[in-house]
Amino acid sequence: MKLIDMLHPNLPKISGSSICFLFVYLAIWTGLNQKIFLAFTATTLTGFHFSMTALIGLVSNATGNSTRKKVPLWELLWFSVVANTSITGMNLSLMLNSVGFYQISKLSMIPVVCVMEWILHSKHYSDKVKISVLVVVVGVGVCTVTDVKVNAQGFICACVAVLSTSLQQISIGSLQKKYSIGSFELLSQTAPIQALSLLLFGPFVDYYLTGKLLASYKFSSAAFFFILLSCSLAVFCNISQYLCIGRFSATSFQVLGHMKTVCVLILGWLLFDSELTLKNILGMAIAILGMVVYSWAVEADKQTESKVSPLPKEASEENVELLKQQQQSDGSPLKDVELGKSQP
Repeated sequence: MKLIDMLHPNLPKISGSSICFLFVYLAIWTGLNQKIFLAFTATTLTGFHFSMTALIGLVSNATGNSTRKKVPLWELLWFSVVANTSITGMNLSLMLNSVGFYQISKLSMIPVVCVMEWILHSKHYSDKVKISVLVVVVGVGVCTVTDVKVNAQGFICACVAVLSTSLQQISIGSLQKKYSIGSFELLSQTAPIQALSLLLFGPFVDYYLTGKLLASYKFSSAAFFFILLSCSLAVFCNISQYLCIGRFSATSFQVLGHMKTVCVLILGWLLFDSELTLKNILGMAIAILGMVVYSWAVEADKQTESKVSPLPKEASEENVELLKQQQQSDGSPLKDVELGKSQP
């Protein structure tokens, strides 16, 4: 099967087992990157990740495995600025703040995404969805947040990181819908711009963060292998983000994304002898419960919306009057055209 067939917007529904496999895979990729970041520069490595993604997109377009739908250059540039601000902001936030506050800032992305979707796209959420999101936030907070220390610079960087990351994820979905473009098609157009800008400015950002020059890094065959492996895995990580947001929403991606946090804790305990306390286990249980409730709440809302079929607002007065007469003659309840409510 061609890669583009798997990434086409008219795919069948993604199964639950596929989602679980996806986030276990992301957890392994995250663990690998954490080991590489100890010796290599994070922002520049992200530039390598997008370079590999851009290369895969170029090959796919050249071989005819993907269609080429154009997105205006100014949209791609704007998106790349927001996305790169997100990457830089998250790195600065992690450097300037404690790990606990960094985790809190990541948790705040869920409500921020909800508010931004409401402001930008007039999207509303039911009480069931809001409660389930709160449960997820509390659960992940219990198992990850420890010490919380913050300063003015760190707080500003965290705010910039949260806002830019939320806007970037919302933009992924809106651009796909606006231009009727598939996940991989959009990624193949944004990746080259992000790769070029991150490779140009990434070394300077990393020098500010770590005080180390990229030229001083000693490459070995093992280091080259793991960097190449990280770049290869990053291609699928980037695709999964665009695919999940395009298929579901930025909010759903944030909620499901915290499954990665749970997987990282479990795999760290299984593979790297990391400590797993009762507090961690309790938090993971609460988070998983919240994710299950969120899935149920979203599905319930979809079924409720499918049962409601409001009349078009542009219906003429004559058509409305004819409908009223027909409803009255049948003895069925009369539905208010504007309010969508039944009248006796």
